[in-house]
This record gives sequence, C-alpha cells and structure tokens, in this order.
Amino acid sequence: MSEIKKTCLHDKHVALGALMSPFGGFDMPIQYSGITEEHNAVRSACGVFDVSHMGEVEITGPDAEKFVNHIFTNDVRGAEPGKIFYGMMLHPEGGVVDDLLVYKRGDHDFFLVINAANIDKDVDWIRSQREGFDVEIDHLSDSYGELAVQGPEAEKVMTDVLHIDCADLAFYTFKETTLPSGEKILVSRTGYTGEDGFEIYADHEVTRRLWDELMASGKAAPCGLGCRDTLRFEVGLPLYGDELADDITPIEAGLGIFVKLDKPEFIGKEALERQKAEGPKRKLVGLELLDRNIPRHGYDVLDASGEKVIGHVTTGYRGISVDKSIAMALIDADYAARDTEVLVRIRKKTYPARVVPKKFYKKSYKK
Repeated sequence: MSEIKKTCLHDKHVALGALMSPFGGFDMPIQYSGITEEHNAVRSACGVFDVSHMGEVEITGPDAEKFVNHIFTNDVRGAEPGKIFYGMMLHPEGGVVDDLLVYKRGDHDFFLVINAANIDKDVDWIRSQREGFDVEIDHLSDSYGELAVQGPEAEKVMTDVLHIDCADLAFYTFKETTLPSGEKILVSRTGYTGEDGFEIYADHEVTRRLWDELMASGKAAPCGLGCRDTLRFEVGLPLYGDELADDITPIEAGLGIFVKLDKPEFIGKEALERQKAEGPKRKLVGLELLDRNIPRHGYDVLDASGEKVIGHVTTGYRGISVDKSIAMALIDADYAARDTEVLVRIRKKTYPARVVPKKFYKKSYKK
C-alpha cells in the first residue's frame, strides 16, 4: 500500500485542529469548525480551501493544441490565450477517464488540472496517447500548491488581503501575474462551489504564505472537503467516482454541452455519437425525498411499485442551503422524466421521492 501523501499546508491544518482523513491518496482536512458552518461561510461571505492535492500537467510543443483536442471532449481551437475549458478525457467506449480543466496559455502551451485520485492514472493515460504528436508532457503536480478562495466576498478578499487584482478576470479565464513581493502566480476565476471564486496556483512556500495571510485576516474561513462536497452537490456539479466514472459517459451524466461532436475527432467520439443518436439507457437526475431521511452514495433507487431496482444514488445529503433531503442518482432513462415518483432504499426500508432538476441551488457565478 502506497504511503499517504500530504499537501504543503498539512501542518497548517493540523495546527488549526482540522479533522483529517484520507482523500485521493492525500491526508486532507474534512472540516474545521463544522461542515454546516463552513458551507454557510462560502454561501454568505468567503471561504478558502486547500486544493493542493489536485494534479497539474503541462503540454507544450508544435502539436499541443491538436493533441489536447484529441484527448479532450471540449474544443480548444481558436480560443484566445487566457481561456479555461471544462471537459473530459474518454475511453474509446465513451466512459470517462477523468474530468478536468484545460487552461490555454497559447496554441503551443496548455495547462491541465486533473483530479487528485486520478493523477497517476491520468498522466500514464495522457502519455500513452502521444504517439504521432510533437508534444512535451510535463507532470508538475509536486511543484504547485493551490488555494481556492470562494464566496460572494472572494474578489474583495483577493484584493484587500492578498493584494491580487482580479477584477479584470471574467468567469473561466485566468492570468499569470506577479505578487507585490515579486513571486509569479497563476490566478483563475473558476470554482467548484456555485459561488464566485478564484484559484491560486503557486509554489509551496508562496502558497503557505498566502494561506497565513488569509488566516490572519479573519476574512476567509478555512474550509474542508466536507463542505466542498455539499456545496458542489447543491449546484449539480459532478464528482469523479460518483457522477462520473470509467463506466459512465458524459451523455449519461448530462454533460453533453461539454462534448463537441462537431470536432473532427477525439477519443471516444464515435461511441458518444452512437449513444446520442440512440438515446442513453441511463440518465443522471436529481431526487427530492418527501421526508427527512438522507440518501447516501450507492443506495438503490426503485420504481414506484418497489418491485424493480432502476438505479442508484451517486450523491445524497440533507441540503444545507435548501433544507431538503436530496440526491443525484443514475437511473434507467425510462424513469428520468421530471416529477416521476420513485423509491429510495435506505437501509432496509424504502422512502418516496420524485425526480427533480439536479441543480438544487441557484449558482451565483460572476458572468
């Protein structure tokens, strides 16, 4: 068994008394003051997450744009430098290798941000696809720390506390800039919470100093992965391993908008074209339970008669911002219409639920 890894901020989390737990091969903070309190801090003001466990890969060279478009479902052609794309890397059969962000520095220079649990798998897979392309693939995950500053007050905190001017950044854009102290950083306006927010990529020492400045200010609550999950879930954002996996396609997950079938080619295109033409047999939906019982990942979803298992819960919580028992579930497409009545098996009993849109809470991104 491989040794569990630590981010560059691990000792900071321990000193703050965070509840730590393994996630994606790293010992990560799950909560500090409490998941509900941290969730509400991000919804109402500002929270900061250590996301240094995420992986980074740089792809450069004459064929960089062509190669990225080959392994990625979205289309990076023609975009100006500074644009960020969300999409997926696929197996030929259409299942998802990983979902990721692609930062376009230029036609010959791309920066990929991949999920922590998939770093080794992703890097090996990317390298296995390079034959015939004039590219360099550099695995940089050990070189970067990453902070996510999220919430309606995020821009003010970035400016007033960290002295990083980011008002010029539109949603899903980035820039490389220099701190007043002289160090270079990469700043993006993205997020995984449904709120306005930023990611800061920097070397480990700079990341540690920025974290300390945020903590000293008292204007950004330290937040763990517990509320990161509740926040992303409420706005219908997927988590690899739950809503996406090697055997779940983007079409089934309702992410077809990030699959550009009008591109000349990409790995998995033919499989997704067939699935879209035929219609997926499964669909990811939202569920609202009619009482306060809480569905969890893996719980069975049954038809209204209780006679047939039609799928399973991918994520479920008592929604903190909406005060309802809600879930996302991957179910047979025949039952995916809005307001369809179903049952969820929680332990040995079944409880009534109905199909609802899987975005339970309205996003507040800056457009």
